[in-house]
Amino acid sequence: MLRKFASIAATALVLAAASPGLAEPNGAEPNGAKPADYKALDAEAARLMAVGKIPGLAFAVIEHGKVVHVSAQGWRNVEKKLPLTPDTIMYAASITKAAFGDYVLMLVDDGRLDLDTPIKAYLPKPLPDYPQYADLAKDPRWEQITPRMLMTHTAGFPNFRWLNADEKLDIKTTPGTRYIYSGEGVNLMQFVIEQGLGLKVGDEMNRRIFTPLGMTRSSMSWRPDFAANLADGYHEDGKFEEHDERSNVRAAGSLDTTVTDLGQLAAALVRGQGLSAKSKAERVKPSFPIVNPHQFPPTLTGTDPANARIGLAAGIGVVVFDGPQGHVFIKGGHNDITDNMMVCVERGQRCIVVLTNSGVGARIIPPLVKAALGEVGMPWTWEYNPMLPVAAP
Repeated sequence: MLRKFASIAATALVLAAASPGLAEPNGAEPNGAKPADYKALDAEAARLMAVGKIPGLAFAVIEHGKVVHVSAQGWRNVEKKLPLTPDTIMYAASITKAAFGDYVLMLVDDGRLDLDTPIKAYLPKPLPDYPQYADLAKDPRWEQITPRMLMTHTAGFPNFRWLNADEKLDIKTTPGTRYIYSGEGVNLMQFVIEQGLGLKVGDEMNRRIFTPLGMTRSSMSWRPDFAANLADGYHEDGKFEEHDERSNVRAAGSLDTTVTDLGQLAAALVRGQGLSAKSKAERVKPSFPIVNPHQFPPTLTGTDPANARIGLAAGIGVVVFDGPQGHVFIKGGHNDITDNMMVCVERGQRCIVVLTNSGVGARIIPPLVKAALGEVGMPWTWEYNPMLPVAAP
């Protein structure tokens, strides 16, 4: 059983009801205006945790491209009563893809990669000649695949090959014709960079992104110094699962980080730090429309007209749409013991990054995002399938 959290003062509830966002966009103004008061937002987060029975929650708020508030609440390990802190190592899951997308765009700026040149141009030998991709030997469609397709989930791959009955990799749709969420595609982009350009992605992301941003407790592979302060995970039923020490770099999802560090990353992404104006725009350009009714499970058929009404589309490493506050880019990260979300509004360079060590963090992420940013028009029913009630059973 998860320990119950303290009840929240009625004042916080009044503020939550009265305001479109508890953290108002006039907070932390560069001209010296009075910063927003985040006590109400922290109180609302604690209330949501208690109702949703979420063991640990950490979030960072960004305004005008700067981190203005970081909060960590609850437990990194319930059984040992170890508190979650802003420096606790947490699993970023698929938010890794947004960080990797930033690195890919840096290579575009370097002139070493073109998003629309087929990947066969970068590899010293045909892709099926590599043992990892021998399954594609009888499907010449791999030759059509480009970096843009890999980074926008339109190469036609499944999410992971082991989800197929025969656990072999295949191309399910003609490349460039449908959005099908695929970790395989993002990992292939990493493979192309490492085999074709001779770069080690983990080392390069540390050198070009993490170190310049002061993300000292972030890595694409496990570091022994993480062990002293890390978050273990919890399934929907509260069952414990220890933090996985991922020794291999995987662009689709191997990033270990902290909410403090990930807040700095989100701020850099919304600012476009380290990129040309062209590449900054490329990240959030609607490269390919998303028609699928839900992100998961990936589907080969079916459409939802509501997606077109908000311009839901794949960008480079992120998903984009247009809401009541303008253009927005998002990236989630989920597994059985992790639920994370990054939401960034381009107008005002406003973001929230949310990390939980729970497989059902989705219970509380939508209302927390609204409390921090106001209504952004987030397509929650596409992101989460099914949508979960805030209150845990």
